[in-house]
Amino acid sequence: MSLIGLLADVAKDPALHSAIETARGGRDPHLDLVAPAALRPFMVGALAADAPVGAHRPVLAITATEREAADLTDALGSLLPQDSVALFPAWETLPHERLSPRSDTVGQRLAVLRRLAHPDPSDPLTTPLRVVVAPVRSVLQPLVGGLGDLEPVRIRPGDDIALEDVVSALTNTGYARVDLVEKRGDMAVRGGILDVFPPTEEHPLRLEFWGDTVEDMRYFQVADQRSISPDEGGEGPSTSAASGLFAPPCRELLLTDAVRERARALAEEHPSLAEVLHKIADGVSVEGMEAFAPVLADRMEPFFTYLPENALVVGCDPERIRTRAVELEATSAEFLDASWINAASGGEAPIDLGESAYMSISELRSTATGLGLPWWGLTPFSPGDEGARAGEEEDAVMVGAVPADSYRGDTERALADVKSWLHDNWSVVLVTQGHGPAERLVAMLRDAGLGASLATDLDEPPAPAVATVTTGLVDHGFLLRSVHTVVLTETDLVGQKSSTRDMRRMPSRRRGTVDPLQLKPGDYVVHEQHGVGRYLEMVSRQIQGATREYLLIEYAPSKRGQPGDRLFVPTEQLGEVTRYVGGEAPTLSKMGGAEWSKAKSRARKVVREIAGDLIRLYSARQASPGHAFGPDTPWQRELEDAFPYVETPDQLAAIDEVKKDMARSVPMDRLICGDVGYGKTEVAVRAAFKAVQDGKQVALLVPTTLLVQQHLSTFTERYASFPVTVRPMSRFQTDAEVETTREGLRNGEIDVVIGTHRLLSAETRFKDLGLIIIDEEQRFGVEHKEALKRLRTQVDVLAMSATPIPRTLEMGLTGIREMTTILTPPEERHPVLTFVGPYEDKQITAAIRRELMREGQVFFVHNRVASIDKVAATIKRLVPEARVAYAHGQMNEQQLERVMVDFWEKNFDVLVSTTIVESGLDVPNANTLIIDRADTYGLSQLHQLRGRVGRGRDRAYAYFLYPPEKPLTETAYERLATVAQHTEMGAGMYVAMKDLEIRGAGNILGAEQSGTIAGVGFDLYVRMVGEAVAELKGDPEAAEEVETKVELPINAHIPHDYVPGERLRLQAYKRIASVTCEEDVLAAYEELNDRYGTPPQPVDNLMAVARFRVLAKSAGLSDVVMQGNQIRFAPVELRESQELRLRRMYPKSIRKEATKTLLVPVPKAGGMGAKPLRDLELLKWCTDLVNSIFEPARKAAAKA
Repeated sequence: MSLIGLLADVAKDPALHSAIETARGGRDPHLDLVAPAALRPFMVGALAADAPVGAHRPVLAITATEREAADLTDALGSLLPQDSVALFPAWETLPHERLSPRSDTVGQRLAVLRRLAHPDPSDPLTTPLRVVVAPVRSVLQPLVGGLGDLEPVRIRPGDDIALEDVVSALTNTGYARVDLVEKRGDMAVRGGILDVFPPTEEHPLRLEFWGDTVEDMRYFQVADQRSISPDEGGEGPSTSAASGLFAPPCRELLLTDAVRERARALAEEHPSLAEVLHKIADGVSVEGMEAFAPVLADRMEPFFTYLPENALVVGCDPERIRTRAVELEATSAEFLDASWINAASGGEAPIDLGESAYMSISELRSTATGLGLPWWGLTPFSPGDEGARAGEEEDAVMVGAVPADSYRGDTERALADVKSWLHDNWSVVLVTQGHGPAERLVAMLRDAGLGASLATDLDEPPAPAVATVTTGLVDHGFLLRSVHTVVLTETDLVGQKSSTRDMRRMPSRRRGTVDPLQLKPGDYVVHEQHGVGRYLEMVSRQIQGATREYLLIEYAPSKRGQPGDRLFVPTEQLGEVTRYVGGEAPTLSKMGGAEWSKAKSRARKVVREIAGDLIRLYSARQASPGHAFGPDTPWQRELEDAFPYVETPDQLAAIDEVKKDMARSVPMDRLICGDVGYGKTEVAVRAAFKAVQDGKQVALLVPTTLLVQQHLSTFTERYASFPVTVRPMSRFQTDAEVETTREGLRNGEIDVVIGTHRLLSAETRFKDLGLIIIDEEQRFGVEHKEALKRLRTQVDVLAMSATPIPRTLEMGLTGIREMTTILTPPEERHPVLTFVGPYEDKQITAAIRRELMREGQVFFVHNRVASIDKVAATIKRLVPEARVAYAHGQMNEQQLERVMVDFWEKNFDVLVSTTIVESGLDVPNANTLIIDRADTYGLSQLHQLRGRVGRGRDRAYAYFLYPPEKPLTETAYERLATVAQHTEMGAGMYVAMKDLEIRGAGNILGAEQSGTIAGVGFDLYVRMVGEAVAELKGDPEAAEEVETKVELPINAHIPHDYVPGERLRLQAYKRIASVTCEEDVLAAYEELNDRYGTPPQPVDNLMAVARFRVLAKSAGLSDVVMQGNQIRFAPVELRESQELRLRRMYPKSIRKEATKTLLVPVPKAGGMGAKPLRDLELLKWCTDLVNSIFEPARKAAAKA
């Protein structure tokens, strides 16, 4: 993707050449270069490329916004040598907000400061920089002194260093010690293994120590905590991490002794802040402690002090930078004001934190002048324009370029222009962002009879009279007459910016995600045999000299007035225990009581009916012939390569499964579940494209007009460079437009139609419909569902739902309705910063202004229809520049949809609404949510509302506010605290479970069965559905699955020093309890070995027991239990030959026909007086007995 040759060509422009000469001589401190915005990356690149190799003479390019900075950095990456350009990002929080910046932002910033302060040409990680790109926000903010001198923690494989020393070094640089590494800035220690996630890395690293030597270092995945094997490393880092660990600090305020001492002294002086300051004094990193930097750090200093004296500052669009700086200064002051109102009773700031406030632009410029740094401007205004600043005409250099035309898909005009430039002997360069579009462009030019060549890298200047097609991250093109060069980009040709951003690919094999059993003491659980109980704790017990771990569960007392009964569940039977997910607190069952059996049989009856319906639909589908789609075409691969994000493993698995279904001749019926924003739409985009490639039409059915608009924009953007016709059909189209669309569907001109239930009306007929995609199926009415049921037996159907569905449900419906769950959130999404506090006008004003400043939008949720217009008026008064609209469920449907679509199209900045924003509304640009009276909402409601923000690249904020004058109730406080803690993506699974069981599950199964579900708990209910379905399908294994109980004197458990922390041990036990075959046992062993190091003997024993349990189960045994000096096997039914073998091999065994049990004495480990066998020897003896008497291998073969 190198465009170095093109840069050399552009730099020959006489005006630009003279500017480069001026920069080299350092003669002019103020110079304006006038050129269109498209030329900016080339001008900055040319000024930087001129510096001699190895010289430390960087260019600092300042932009008005963060997005411009990111785009400029991408473009410069194509124009200059790799690693010579870096982005210095701004905090996503304001200096005085009580919120810490993200650790990956901090890590990136500190890595840049380190390279500026201590450049080292011999070290690839700290080579001198040629360009630093910074949004104005990041250079206006003063920095804690000495950040560039902070040493990163660096370790290479083979280094001699004690693990404790590495841990203390990481702790001192701001890393947080946790039990499971999940985000950047985390580290975890388990025995001799250290996991750490440096903020500048794409994946976390795992270091294995042998004594005081680093023996091995490798990357691993957060989703399943497993090492990334070299064959799936993608284009990311080398999986062996051979270059070692480079861990820059994660915080800009580190808790050094001096900082802690100052905090202690300040706590005495300022009682109102004592709580926070005492924590800092004790060395605890507090959220938002960076706000105190001015009074805790030695000094604050401007960013410019890091630039060497021969650096050059270039402002890209000085007018916009100035406007932006003024806004930032005002908002920052407002926030400082607001943040103290709650902190200090009188509202006056108790400590002066002004030193960390944004500088004004004039202060910044005078700092540059004071340091002798020239400050140039790149402006689109020529000196004669009204927009230019007066009196600076003599300081301007005009570069005579003009922006390229926008062809908006008009291929004929574009080809005609290229032809005339080539005829005039110009150099024509066409730049695309992906390789596929580049190849297509070359083919198109050649078909038109024009000379065209494809260059992967353009290291030499482009040849004249031939069109050169190449790849690079340049957004817009230009014509530069002086050097006879024209550049056209994909954006210029198609009229839409290709959204190919991040081409990193993730390891694509799907594996089970790590989902630690989130059991806390006091949680309700369901045991399959005994019913609903309360989990108390995990306990170790010694039985017959062997240590085992158990879950202790409390049940209702068998007699009134007595303490509850207690059940010890061995960890290998974790499969029988599920978390109770249902309504509010359930009543505890009695152990062995009749109530539980009744609840189970009630549920079974209901479940059989549901299963019957599912089976009928399934049989009809299997009997009808469908269309088998062909293999992927080259265009399909091209479309997939142009996807701008990294696919998650779950997404790739879903796409794969859908394609396999489409290739079969039986009509597809697949349901894809996943939280909003987890990438279901991309699965639909690819499936629809595949159908169109086979000459079929596609109908995408959605419940609301707004979703039609949203999907339409996604599909048209993704299909922009292909000949695919996409049309909408909803209330926003006139009758005439709808009729035209229907005509296009009848004659086959339209490939994809996106619409509401109007698509299901009799007037809509297709020429050749091949695929129906249904979004949020549960939101359609009964009659629409019936219509869809009929279609299901004729064409392929792909349904999508955002209601998070646990994997258990997916298992339960296997083979009836194919299901795929997308559980991994996209890499780009970040947790929402959540603020809980009393309602305050100033806080609201500041929060809205901060969002408007980054050109974002705000949701303000107020759940009272009567006063919603007053609230909207208040916001308008507080923030007069904001465009405010309101919406509520009592408006008529057209009106409501109009407001929603206007908000989505950015015609309003603030939407004041009732909780109707809860479901399915996706506005990536809305990144601040304010909820008034948050104390009156339920837990899942708050979580769902918060899910509306944080969809885009920017950091999102949620404010949950309650009335300052009313005290919070205990439950409201609990709820707000829970939501504030569970901010990570995918917490939806934990929080939304409760909600789903009551509302969503019944919908998915096609019946409202919430009462029945609440009776037995959701997971068990789902398991029953699965069993009933299998039984009706005539599956021989449909009988309720038997858990095999193995209770032998074997020292089998997970020691605390091998897997520390109950949460992780529970998860490991659950992993081992769920094994069903030899492969599972090996996989579980590999996982433990990878994550925690070589397993000790008790864990090896545990694995051996798991292996034996699989064997016993395949032999049809439910019990292998030690009783005194005998072992009881049950149930036992033997053929005559087996009976004879038993008598010959085990003459002292006793068979009890009535109870179907077999008792076999345990042999002794030697002669007289020896002890009975135990541990692995006993297990081997049992294995031999089961193999020789019960013939599990024969049974397995018979089943197969």
